[in-house]
Amino acid sequence: MPLKRLKYYRESVGDGEVNKLFHLFILFAIVIASILVLSVVGTVIYYAATLDLPTVETLKDYRPNIASTVYDDNNEIVDQFFLEDRKIVDINNVPKVVQHAFVSSEDSRFYQHKGFDIKSIFRAMFKNIEAGAIVQGGSTITQQVAKMMYLSPEKKYIRKLKEAILAYKIDKYLAKDQIIGLYLNQIYLGHGTYGIESASQMYFGKSSTDLNLPEAALLAGLPKAPSTYSPFLAFERAKQRQIYVLNRMFEDGYISKEEMEKASAETIQLREIKEQQKVAAYFVENVRRYVQEKYGGDVLYKEGLSIYTTLNLAAQKEANDAVEAGLAELEDRQKYERGLVQGALLCMDAKTGAIRAMVGGRDFTKSEFNRATQSRRQPGSSFKPLIYTAAFDKGLNPSSVFVDSPIVVEDPTAEDGLWKPNNFDNKFLGPITMRKALVDSRNVVTVKILQEITPAYAASYAANMGITSPLMPTLSLALGSSGVTLEEMVRAYGVLANGGKKVTPYYIKKIVDRTGNVFEENTPQSEQVIDPRIAFMTSYIMRDVVETGTGRRVKSIGRPVGGKTGTTNDYRDAWFIGFTPSLVTGVWVGFDQEISLGKLEVGGKAAAPIWLYFMEKVLKGAPAESFPTPEGITFMRVDAQTGRLSTGTDDSSTIYECFLEGTKPSDKAIEVFDDKEDLFR
Repeated sequence: MPLKRLKYYRESVGDGEVNKLFHLFILFAIVIASILVLSVVGTVIYYAATLDLPTVETLKDYRPNIASTVYDDNNEIVDQFFLEDRKIVDINNVPKVVQHAFVSSEDSRFYQHKGFDIKSIFRAMFKNIEAGAIVQGGSTITQQVAKMMYLSPEKKYIRKLKEAILAYKIDKYLAKDQIIGLYLNQIYLGHGTYGIESASQMYFGKSSTDLNLPEAALLAGLPKAPSTYSPFLAFERAKQRQIYVLNRMFEDGYISKEEMEKASAETIQLREIKEQQKVAAYFVENVRRYVQEKYGGDVLYKEGLSIYTTLNLAAQKEANDAVEAGLAELEDRQKYERGLVQGALLCMDAKTGAIRAMVGGRDFTKSEFNRATQSRRQPGSSFKPLIYTAAFDKGLNPSSVFVDSPIVVEDPTAEDGLWKPNNFDNKFLGPITMRKALVDSRNVVTVKILQEITPAYAASYAANMGITSPLMPTLSLALGSSGVTLEEMVRAYGVLANGGKKVTPYYIKKIVDRTGNVFEENTPQSEQVIDPRIAFMTSYIMRDVVETGTGRRVKSIGRPVGGKTGTTNDYRDAWFIGFTPSLVTGVWVGFDQEISLGKLEVGGKAAAPIWLYFMEKVLKGAPAESFPTPEGITFMRVDAQTGRLSTGTDDSSTIYECFLEGTKPSDKAIEVFDDKEDLFR
């Protein structure tokens, strides 16, 4: 202002008035400057707070962590894999009373505010100032959605600011029903359950679509402190919390006073909570490993896969019971402490390779080692059918005769450099047919047969039938000296049951993701690996093993069955593997420490009963199946002892034996293969 004008102005109004106006001007300038500074600071803070915030558009493609579910062959749920036990439910299917219960409990002004509630924020702020720490959040349901979906749970004011900003954006972008839907599918409700659907099933054994008012109010009281208000852990506290929610619903006008009082008095029927026993733990673990290795842990545990398997849940339960019953009987016989002896069972569809039941051990929670698929144990005499099948493919037949007599074999690993195989009964029967040798499980004759066809040929033949473990091509292979898995033995026996076709064991039929996209679909894989006539010859004899031989323990099943027992040195392993035309089931019993099961605990005594208990239940009510005779097989009446063609009329001493067309046994003399000079002494 020019000096003359200022002087004039002062003279006109006085110095006091000028000072007053000057101070007002300064104050105005400060206010303007403060507003500008606050605007700049606010803008900076807002920019910093929103810099790392996600876009709310991603909510349209809501993909929460969902449990992957394992189904059996009849689409029954077997098990689930999850980091968060969550099942998604459409909000349109959730009763309004459930939605209103959570609104009244957590955010009574949910339908009025714009994502965050100023009143609640200031109330929480004063509480926190009073306490000297952050003790109350004041978050709306929308803010909780923002926090659960995008933000960390840390209690800092910057996080609350981000939460409020994001909640405002969410409220603008989504309808209220969509927001409450996200909330009810995401919220943690105790005991490992996430979302209203999983919680409803866990607490009440029903879907959230069927919840009533008392149940809805009980669940709505949980988010504040799920453990504190758990009806399983503190029912009285849970009840008081339920009554509080009902009162809030009445105050908010969602229910009448009469409805509130009736719901408060109603008895809540909780589902009995108990630790879930895994019915098919070893099978499911096989599935888990496969899926995780192929698709990764994130896909398995978060993407809600539907894994359709070959398991038959009813058969699996029978398998569990059969193994436990058989092992308990053995422990009672031998006076062992309960739970020490181990066992395994594997049941496979002979025609497709589908695994129907698997028991990998006594208790998965104590040992996850799968004795059906991972343990290599000596199969003992249960390996003999593979040797005999290889011999038949070399031109021998069930009436071929070998001499059951003592032998001595050079063996550098033995203490005296010699191996002297013996029969289980320490007796020698002289000339006997191959049929009798297999039916009665004669060790020495099997060794001689193996020498005739060579160990290398037999090992290769067994590999062709499905044995993948390394086999030592020595004469001891005749007695099952090389370790194999139960799964391999079941697969090899499947070749005999399935007309010479080898199937690939498989567990998973189909894997589908949450959107219906098929990850993979498996179909049965089979290959004709041996002549169906050769397979029939062995299986035909193995039926006699069950009728009159070492497998007589399972004869009571009362239907055509082929099988073979197996016992290793010092009774360390007991086996029984048997089959119908449709199912192959193998059983192994033993100690993990490879010590003796006890005197006379042979395959027919320790393992066969388990097989019988299982197969009796699984096949109950099913029609008996006959083994089809392939073309090119002929039957002739022969002397049961000598194997010669029968010329007499005494049927009691003769049997119908099978031969390849164009071949027959001699009717003049017993065929005895000469002892090898370099082997037998």
